[in-house]
Amino acid sequence: MSKRDYYEVLGVSRDADIKEIKKAYRRLAKKYHPDLNKNDPDAAEKFKEVREAYEVLSDPDKRARYDQFGHAGVGEDGGFGGFGNFGGFGDFGQTDFGFDDIFDMFFGGSSRRHRGPTRGADLQYNLEITFEEAAFGTKKDLHIPRTETCPKCNGTGAKPGTGLKTCPKCNGRGTIQFAQQTPLGRFVQTRTCDECGGSGQKIETPCPECYGRGQVRRERTITVNIPAGVDTGSKLRLSGEGEAGERGGPPGDLYVRIQVKPHKIFKRRGNDIICEIPISIVQAALGDEIEVPTLNGRAKFTIPAGTQPGTSFRLRGKGIPHLNGYGRGDQYVKVKVVVPTKLNNKQKELLKKFAEISGEEINPEQKTFFEKVKEVFGV
Repeated sequence: MSKRDYYEVLGVSRDADIKEIKKAYRRLAKKYHPDLNKNDPDAAEKFKEVREAYEVLSDPDKRARYDQFGHAGVGEDGGFGGFGNFGGFGDFGQTDFGFDDIFDMFFGGSSRRHRGPTRGADLQYNLEITFEEAAFGTKKDLHIPRTETCPKCNGTGAKPGTGLKTCPKCNGRGTIQFAQQTPLGRFVQTRTCDECGGSGQKIETPCPECYGRGQVRRERTITVNIPAGVDTGSKLRLSGEGEAGERGGPPGDLYVRIQVKPHKIFKRRGNDIICEIPISIVQAALGDEIEVPTLNGRAKFTIPAGTQPGTSFRLRGKGIPHLNGYGRGDQYVKVKVVVPTKLNNKQKELLKKFAEISGEEINPEQKTFFEKVKEVFGV
């Protein structure tokens, strides 16, 4: 089922300020909170929808992404999860709903204090590479959409040449104290200033590049070195390549998660690789020199006479390089003896003569099996 528009959920216009959004949220949270609506089976779902809309629209960065990309820009968890087509983009950022919002809901206030620098969210990129690229390493250019500090205002949100002024409502503290009488007694609460959003400062003239947010969306091309020996599930960390921090905080990191495509010939087991080679009955019986595929090309290998079906041979040092180490694994060649399915009369006669010369019956193993059955069951 498609999600409703977040502005519609809260009943506010698309240009509503943070004060209107908070007011609408408090009203609807009280209306639908499950503890206050125990007889309404739909209350919990409606409350969840209201909370989700508030968590996105009350955050300037998430709201900007939502305005630009819709629900795809904020994902299921409020993070930037809508870039699955770009390799499975994800956002590990966390929402700030918690104890403060409970105060918002029931008492109309908040216990939050002046907000300081906040580290940017981490990002994840799912990268698919070939079996050979995983074995020998490679370089890849990743196209990463992310939030960056606005280059025009350096993250202040103010138009260059203008400055910030002290918030007149909270006098620069970022919080406002007020008292309220409740059924539990008189509460003195500290609430984030709704005039400046807790920063203690107000922007006189917003930056025309970021519209006062201090951050902009950009797509960057980042080159990542994939080391030899990675496997599906390996994660590479690129420090500082995640989302930009807020209020002077450091950026997050970018994690590249590796997915290795299956190979048509080789299978991997740790740092060893396995391949199955078909040979004829004659080659198995008499022995032969054959060519075996390896990661480095073809290699000659001698099949000894009398090789049995399913026998494995080891080629030392022909496997996967050890990740961040020295040496390589081995390659195991498993022999598959191919039995012909169509024989002409001459071939059949030759095989029968071979059996006679060898003193073998046509199917001695089958005879032995039925003799054992007779011994067990007495028939």
